[in-house]
Amino acid sequence: MISTFTNLKAVVLAGLVGLGLGIQFGEVKATGTNVLVVAGGCFWCVEKDFESVRGVSEVVSGFTGGTVDDPTYKQVVKGGTGHYEAVQIFYNPSEISAAQLFALFVRSIDPTDAGGQFCDRGDSYRSAIFVSNSAERASAQAALTEAQRELGQKIVTPILDAGDFFPADAYHQDYYKQTAIILTRFGPKSKAKAYKAYRAACGRDERVRQLWGTKAPFVS
Repeated sequence: MISTFTNLKAVVLAGLVGLGLGIQFGEVKATGTNVLVVAGGCFWCVEKDFESVRGVSEVVSGFTGGTVDDPTYKQVVKGGTGHYEAVQIFYNPSEISAAQLFALFVRSIDPTDAGGQFCDRGDSYRSAIFVSNSAERASAQAALTEAQRELGQKIVTPILDAGDFFPADAYHQDYYKQTAIILTRFGPKSKAKAYKAYRAACGRDERVRQLWGTKAPFVS
């Protein structure tokens, strides 16, 4: 049963990447690396999800959308900076397109929630797509339009103009695979194990599965 579900998830992820859910915009394939910026709640989770996607070379956790230069994590989560927890997704457009990445992103979050994502509430945890040009905007809008059609619910994830992106400190990068031991409410754990406990307790995968079912690309 488990292997069957795993195989099904692999097929879904491959289908989303291969087909871009029918929202390709004739993006020109080119060598080199492009960058997209998205916010989907806890940046540890978005980073982990997208570092598993073929064609993505790196994902960097950080902050964007606010008015404070080079903010700290504590400043952002406290509120008042206007920043979102966000990620930069570095990808090879000859392997995967912006349209495909936006399609995957929308199905990895709750785009119907305007108050945050999952257990994380407040402005810094809101979802958003940040775009740098008209082609990205068109691809992002198509992904959101398709999501609204599929869910039959109002999509509240906004499309915003990209601005300065401030990487978070090293403590937060690749959090999901770090072996350093930290003290958590679950007791001493490695960051990797603490991440898994947090993600489960926050209900992220449960909610994504409820919304998207087998179309959720990163839920196992």
